[in-house]
Amino acid sequence: MRLWKQLVISLVILAAGLGIWVRFVPGAGAMLAKAGVPEQLLAFAAKPAGDGNDGQGQGGRRGQGGGAPLVVTQPVDSAVVNDRLNAIGNGEAILSVAVTPQATGNLTEVLVHSGERIEKGQVIARLDSEEQKIAAAQAKVAVDSAREKVERNRKLGNAVSVAILREAEFAMQAAELALQTAQLDLTRRDIVAPSAGIVGIITINPGDYVTTSTPIAVVDDRSQILVDFWVPERFSTKISAGQPVSASAIAMPGSELSGVIHAIDNRVDQASRTLRVRARIDNPDDTLRAGMSFAVSVRFPGDDYPTVNPLAVQWSADGSYVWRVADDKSEKVPVKIIQRNSDKVLVEAALAKGDAVVMEGVQRLRDGGAVRIATDDPPRERKPQGSDPEQKVSEAGTAK
Repeated sequence: MRLWKQLVISLVILAAGLGIWVRFVPGAGAMLAKAGVPEQLLAFAAKPAGDGNDGQGQGGRRGQGGGAPLVVTQPVDSAVVNDRLNAIGNGEAILSVAVTPQATGNLTEVLVHSGERIEKGQVIARLDSEEQKIAAAQAKVAVDSAREKVERNRKLGNAVSVAILREAEFAMQAAELALQTAQLDLTRRDIVAPSAGIVGIITINPGDYVTTSTPIAVVDDRSQILVDFWVPERFSTKISAGQPVSASAIAMPGSELSGVIHAIDNRVDQASRTLRVRARIDNPDDTLRAGMSFAVSVRFPGDDYPTVNPLAVQWSADGSYVWRVADDKSEKVPVKIIQRNSDKVLVEAALAKGDAVVMEGVQRLRDGGAVRIATDDPPRERKPQGSDPEQKVSEAGTAK
């Protein structure tokens, strides 16, 4: 075979392959246009064979559609993301105090029981206080003696020098201070509750020797529960104190609790890139306990994005895009995917709600080209007059 015949056959095969590639591969035309291929050549390569009017039946139908490709569209919708934060947190009592004695000694009695509700200032235990009682009584005797001496010197008047009178008054003041110290030591033998609440499990018994570091009981004020949870760094500028939250106790499925943001930490943890947040939940029925875990939910205004069908998203060398149909013409719209779901894709693009986006028939689309939109409802055939049986019955009845 001669060389020129081989070249002709090779060019024909190359042109046919190019036409098939441009026609059936999305974005191929755009890539060739960037490479400098003339648009007339691309249009000729993309033109399907039999596109002319060589047949009366099918050619006539294509002539009516102007050769425009048939597409299936779906309107653009919208969805909101980042509008809710869900986290797991740990609960603590609004006020929890570990009660320890202010003095050392042997425990003589415990006046409360585990689980009992107590008031602030209530005595919950006592230490042995015989020595302190004696010291207080001695201090009182010393105060009485010093006061009597001062009164006697004052009655003597000028017979007693001013220096002696002042010395007696100083002795009386010192005795009074010693009495206050002895009474304070005696008072500290009673272990009192610093706050109201529920007494936890008591682990000490009468007769035990305790020191100032020995915990007698833990008192929890459970009228409100504080829930600590961690939020991602991106929510740090959206969350604020006083913002409402909803929660559910893991131990109480289906429970619906409401509260507010009580406090926010002043820094983001560098290791986890999260921010510590504390919520406050009312507990009027005393059904919640400190240490319980909670599922916390916080709502935000969120970000609104257009949504399209996953089949509508196409890819090219420049990235993702969709075909929008306006005035029976296709338009290529670049998109940035924000979130991909099974039924829809959230994108950032110049799309408005209700815009028609192509999801089927994208192979032959060109930017600015004419398209035909397929309809789901077939055209209704007009029934010939008199073909309706009910109409015949009606006419027959009228004739009678």
